[in-house]
Amino acid sequence: MSKKNNLIVGLDIGTTKICCIIGEATSSGGIDIIGLGQHPSRGLRKGVVVNIDSTVESIKSAVEEAELMAGCEIESVFVGIAGGHINSMNSHGIIAIKNKEINQLDVDRVIEAAKAIAIPLDREVIHVLPQEFVVDNQDGIKTPLGMAGVRLEAKVHIVTAAVTSAQNIVKCVNKAGLGVQDIVLEQLASSESALSPDERELGVALIDIGGGTSDLAIFYQGAIKHTSVLTIAGSQITNDIAIGLRTPNAEAEKLKLDRGCALASLVQENDIIEVSSVGGRASRSISRQILSEIIEARAREMFEMLDNEIKVSGFQNLISSGIVITGGAASMEGMADLAEDVFQAPVRVGLPCGLGGLIDVVNNPRYATSTGLILYGQKSARAGKVRELQGRNLFEKIFSRMRDWVEEFF
Repeated sequence: MSKKNNLIVGLDIGTTKICCIIGEATSSGGIDIIGLGQHPSRGLRKGVVVNIDSTVESIKSAVEEAELMAGCEIESVFVGIAGGHINSMNSHGIIAIKNKEINQLDVDRVIEAAKAIAIPLDREVIHVLPQEFVVDNQDGIKTPLGMAGVRLEAKVHIVTAAVTSAQNIVKCVNKAGLGVQDIVLEQLASSESALSPDERELGVALIDIGGGTSDLAIFYQGAIKHTSVLTIAGSQITNDIAIGLRTPNAEAEKLKLDRGCALASLVQENDIIEVSSVGGRASRSISRQILSEIIEARAREMFEMLDNEIKVSGFQNLISSGIVITGGAASMEGMADLAEDVFQAPVRVGLPCGLGGLIDVVNNPRYATSTGLILYGQKSARAGKVRELQGRNLFEKIFSRMRDWVEEFF
């Protein structure tokens, strides 16, 4: 297979599936989807790698399928990261402007000042996302380059992850024979493909409901204000169905996808479904309403926890354009209606947009993260911020920190 230089690849390493999407940059500045591969995920729990060999095999299978469809070979990918170990915070940095006019060096310095917060050695910074700049008390500035002033402030959103969890993801991808161009927070990637610029400006909450985690991101005035990860999602719904209907997990997942409804009031009473039993017993016929009641109970609990997270963040009143839900579970019948009932705000299902090529193949909320990784990669390439990551262990990180301190003082 041929190697192409204009490829951008997104690899979504999820709890239930691993998805690889290949995008090709066009001469007009857009991206065409040319390949898609996915494989059941074995080796992750709640977004965290628990079995490296199983994860590597799943990655290889998904990548090979995508390469076969695209007819080309890939070398490096943008990888999504999620899990309960993700933490985020807002920070603030201030510097004096040396030459009375702000240049790129001043912007870099003020962001470094905002990054200067106490972070435990077992954690590392994944993203530093500028929210706004303030020049001599004039706030709301997006790009301060070239402006005159004596004091520059930056408000940033910092996302950190456990070193070992991030390292294990990089190690799995490297073992599958690929380089990692960057690790990207999954809800940040999903926002690239599922949100419109108007929604980001007006204020919106994005909820990415995956298999093992539900990821929240709040945007206002074009900047990210709050992120968090909840370890309750689609897998818990599947588990509830398996226990409630006494059926194998694989059958429970199939029932959820094929006949699931998140709002029991939408289901007709005479709608009957066949349910397989455990241990070779005969299958049973039950009302679809029972299945919907099981799904609704867990989905409502999940949305109530997310609603509480939005309230605690302090940004509830800024979400003027409502809620956008995406991820595999978002396409279930009644999910948006249930979300509207819980959040008491307008809710829509976020589909990937801003891409060309095989767009019909990826026109599903389950591909929001992987398509978003491609759009994020294109944006990073334009800004010249793409870097190749290598797996680092905790001792290397500690040694690197100590070396930085020594260089600072001597």
